[in-house]
Amino acid sequence: MVDRAIQVVVASLGISVVLFAYLAITEAIVRILPHRRQARVQPLLWMAPALAFLLIFLLIPLVGTFVLSLLDAGSSRFIGLDNFGAILSDRSMQSAIGNSVLWLVGLTLATVSVGLVMAVLADRVRYEGIAKAILFMPMAISFVAAGVIWRFMYDYRPPGAPQTGTLNAVLTNVGADPVTWLIDSATNNGALIFAMVWMFTGFCMVILSAGLKGLPRELLEAARVDGATEWQVFRRVIVPLLGPTIAVVATTMAITALKAFDVVYVMTNGNFDTDVIATKMYKELFSSRDFGQASAIAVVLVIAVVPVMIWNMRSFRRQEAMQ
Repeated sequence: MVDRAIQVVVASLGISVVLFAYLAITEAIVRILPHRRQARVQPLLWMAPALAFLLIFLLIPLVGTFVLSLLDAGSSRFIGLDNFGAILSDRSMQSAIGNSVLWLVGLTLATVSVGLVMAVLADRVRYEGIAKAILFMPMAISFVAAGVIWRFMYDYRPPGAPQTGTLNAVLTNVGADPVTWLIDSATNNGALIFAMVWMFTGFCMVILSAGLKGLPRELLEAARVDGATEWQVFRRVIVPLLGPTIAVVATTMAITALKAFDVVYVMTNGNFDTDVIATKMYKELFSSRDFGQASAIAVVLVIAVVPVMIWNMRSFRRQEAMQ
């Protein structure tokens, strides 16, 4: 344990020394260059470590994954696009794609709408800071820990037996039967999404609250003076003005929904028709040992996420332009 701690400290100090040395060398090179070229070369040299990091840990693995998706299960024979045809015609993969779409719609709508309502309500109380801290607290919990917590919350025991799950204990205390939240296909995907909503609503609230603070107060007061109700002020003034911020938060949640894995893996392991694209990829890679189909699923996931990321970046730039 001590040796590992020493290694961490040495690695941290080594990275810092290398970084400072690189910056010193960069500035020395820039000073040697002609003055008119310094403004062009300096940003490139400063960005070089980040670009190298992206090349090594993102672009090269991405290209490698695409190459593997064109090979057979053992990565020994080129089969072209057969893996893509196989996964898209597989019923379990179709179910996983459908569940991912459900996550995309459900998680995004729930977190953004509830977060917006919380941001507006928290803005009107004197203990705003405390309220936001409490609502944001679930974000401090890891995905795995949240999955464990909600697995206990949804725990099921047969009727008549003591219920250890909080939700079923409440139901039985009011005379209802316990529900198999994570087994019944009518409730399990919604239950998983709700666990993520519990985690990310506070995050959405904080971002939307920051945008709400930047709205011109005179516009809101003018609408109230003109006789608009609070609902009309919210729907016709606050929501349109927060449009760019809402777009950024919504696309961020959409990316989170498409990448969902931890909560599903911990709570159901994809059983009972709860697989999403990420868990299906995991099973193909580590259970079936089919590197070709697992890579094809990863490529499909990237293709689904990239357009949302581009839209997120454009929405963020529009928001920055408005400010």
